[in-house]
Amino acid sequence: MSDPTVPDAERMPSAIDRAYGRGATLLAGLMSLAAIAFALDVPRRIGLQLYTEQYLALILALTLGIAFLKSPRFPGPWRAIDALLAALGFGAAMYIAVRYPVLVNELVYRPLDGTIISVVLTLLATEAVRRATGWGLTLVVVGFLIYGLVGHLLPFGMSRQILPDRLFIYVAADTNGMIGLPLMVAATVVYAFILMGQVLEKSGGSAFFNDLSLALVGRAKGGAAKIAVVSSFLFGSVSGSAVANVVASGVVTIPMMKKAGYKPKVAAAVEALASTGGQLAPPIMGAAAFLMAEFLQISYATVVLAAVIPTLLYYGSIILYVHVHASANDLSIPADVEVPRAGEVLRDGWHFVLPFVILIWTLFWLNWRPELAALAAAASLAVLALFVPYRGERARVRDILAVLPGTGVAVVEIIAISAVAGIVIGVLNITGLSFSLTLSLVKLAEGSVFVLLLIAALVSIVLGMGMPTVGVYVLLASLIGPALIQAGLDPVASHMFLLYFGMLSMITPPVALASFTAASMARANPMETGFQAVKMGWVAYLIPFMIVFEPGLVMRTGWAATAWSVIPAVAGVVFATAAIYGWMFRHLGAAERLALAALGLVALLPIHRFPGISQLPNVLAILAGVLLLAAIWRSARGASPSLTSRSS
Repeated sequence: MSDPTVPDAERMPSAIDRAYGRGATLLAGLMSLAAIAFALDVPRRIGLQLYTEQYLALILALTLGIAFLKSPRFPGPWRAIDALLAALGFGAAMYIAVRYPVLVNELVYRPLDGTIISVVLTLLATEAVRRATGWGLTLVVVGFLIYGLVGHLLPFGMSRQILPDRLFIYVAADTNGMIGLPLMVAATVVYAFILMGQVLEKSGGSAFFNDLSLALVGRAKGGAAKIAVVSSFLFGSVSGSAVANVVASGVVTIPMMKKAGYKPKVAAAVEALASTGGQLAPPIMGAAAFLMAEFLQISYATVVLAAVIPTLLYYGSIILYVHVHASANDLSIPADVEVPRAGEVLRDGWHFVLPFVILIWTLFWLNWRPELAALAAAASLAVLALFVPYRGERARVRDILAVLPGTGVAVVEIIAISAVAGIVIGVLNITGLSFSLTLSLVKLAEGSVFVLLLIAALVSIVLGMGMPTVGVYVLLASLIGPALIQAGLDPVASHMFLLYFGMLSMITPPVALASFTAASMARANPMETGFQAVKMGWVAYLIPFMIVFEPGLVMRTGWAATAWSVIPAVAGVVFATAAIYGWMFRHLGAAERLALAALGLVALLPIHRFPGISQLPNVLAILAGVLLLAAIWRSARGASPSLTSRSS
């Protein structure tokens, strides 16, 4: 990306720009080939024994080369500096990749070459993240590095003295640092799923999802917004990126919603909310879900199962809000939009469904590694797309081949984030801050677990200002996750709590990347869009707390307890949504809204978890809410069909 301060004349593509672009494309294609080869275990099959860390260092080398060539920052005659930085980053990481079998035994002695390479690699990885994501995560990483160097001088005494050479070698070349767990997950599992998403996009999958959504909900009340919700859910479960999902789906759904009569800020908020939830939508979810499985040492299937009910609550609340809003304002899909039949869409696009069947079958029944399952699904889709047309068009061979460099470029941000997340984890481990912080937070939790959860939620949203979800989750899982588990909370529920609040930073002002991206596409005010998304997605801020206190919502109890966890959650969402919007079958009076809000709150709160309190208040609240809604429905049927519409 060019520097916005550079004059337009200097932004014109030059020979250097084209050379940089070709170099980045070449490196990106090589990175995809390396990832596929490693997932298929090609090195071992040809007799080449490699450490996993050597592969990770290779991926990091290619990532740094792409990052500096694809996002140059120096203008005019200084452009060569970007190429120099790309070469330095590539060379430093390749040095570790090639010499790792020797370095792994020498690094404990802090050799000069290892120290120099580690310093260069640490600084360039941090700069690559700054170029990819901005200053948010960069400042966090720099802060941790400074703490690692001078933390022992601080008055609260939560660190021991670490010599600079030892610190840099540890965070850059140790398996507890950059070439550790986050990078391993990103360079294997996440890479394969992003490649699958790229194949889906290149073969016309986004058009299929939009058509299928149009067929399923286009004729319903508020169909234009419901199409946005369903299509963003379908595509977002593959892409795993809120911003990418907004761009891919919003280009169709946002204009359609505006044409149907939705205010720009409402259209943008609906798209931002639906796209953000795709990061937790089974069966694929986002990169952070794979990291959760590795952090907790559980199967990915367990994570997927845990996400089912929260995802249904999240999207169910959005659909309900959209329906209520459309009913109150008499909004339907534009008359000139042709709604296809679902059967016709599925008949023409069946080849987009088959890869998901293969993915689920290989992942959950054959117990393949996630990266192998994703590659099998991607390969099947690539072959089918070449021979089976959709809307009369087949994918071309060059379209499928373009997936390789396209995936390499698309994954650069996640790889860079995962690498610097390793820096943070390395500093936490080598300084002892992780252990000290856990003890301090557990001591706080002895007074109130709820206070600890509020702190975690606040830190999640603050850290998430301008930072991708995967970066927020890795930091929270390292900083706060151990304390939540030590406080006696269920590990899966605790990490799902952190993952949800990390996700919510994408829609929460003052910095909300998904909301702001959707606002720019809808020509709406960014801050107004962000607050509209918070209003519409209110339940998303309660789901994490519900998960922690009701583990049944993440399938951590028996079926009976899980069912009982779901009933009050659904009832509370319906009651509270009606109260917030002020419409359910008809416009609600102040007393009715207040009553529904109170009943919804009682239904949602796990008050039976407190000593001496039974589940009777929850049951009574649900029954009272159902009776009140029944009375409202009867009165609405007897009222005049013409109701005065009001805006949101």
